[in-house]
Amino acid sequence: MPETSGYAEIAAHFRRQIQDGTLRPGATMPSFRQVCEQFGVAQTTVNRAYRVLKMEGLTLPKPGVGTVVAGPVSNNIGTRVALYGATGSALDGGEASRILEVGTTGADALVAPRLDVAPGTPVHVRRRLVSRNGIPVHLSSSYYPAYVITVTPELQEPVSTGGSRELAASRLGSAQDQVLEEVTSRLATASEKEALGLTAGEVVVTQVVRTVTLEDGRVVEVAVKVAEGSTILRWTTSLRPQ
Repeated sequence: MPETSGYAEIAAHFRRQIQDGTLRPGATMPSFRQVCEQFGVAQTTVNRAYRVLKMEGLTLPKPGVGTVVAGPVSNNIGTRVALYGATGSALDGGEASRILEVGTTGADALVAPRLDVAPGTPVHVRRRLVSRNGIPVHLSSSYYPAYVITVTPELQEPVSTGGSRELAASRLGSAQDQVLEEVTSRLATASEKEALGLTAGEVVVTQVVRTVTLEDGRVVEVAVKVAEGSTILRWTTSLRPQ
């Protein structure tokens, strides 16, 4: 690249290498000094490029090592909606979903306002562990209001449908319209570390809270996903076909 390379071009260069497998999960990224020399830019430019990669979930900071390529990640929700429409399953060929728990629970302070119910209101929950090629990717707890379970009784069974939210939306007769994603970081609990195969004493995980609404305005699902890594983001994505 010429010396005029900006942070976006540098981020794009490493993004391609991560996506095509040149840089594999766990690989150490080049140091700031190496990138400065390679592209002829200042360290502030490299820092900005690396921040972009981290925000996209492609890299992680590793104490004593530097920046490393993140492990396998699950498809984003837009990809899953399209995949379900094409194949009838929201899981791709390398993914597997194992149900850990199904049942009824009282909506807590995180879930209740997103489902627009009072705290403690009984809601249905499905907890699952998603793996890709045998490697744990994330833990996910999906919460459904009573009207979803009424039309989708299958969600009360400990069997993965490969597209629970899509099935519920179909039964309710309204397409998925929008998802609000709220992303924060926190320390993993002991049970989360065990399920995800994390062995360090203290592990920072990313918590993604997804609130999915239908075209008629009803909430079809609130999902809380936990995966290794740290970031703080918040965005809304349209789920309508383009």
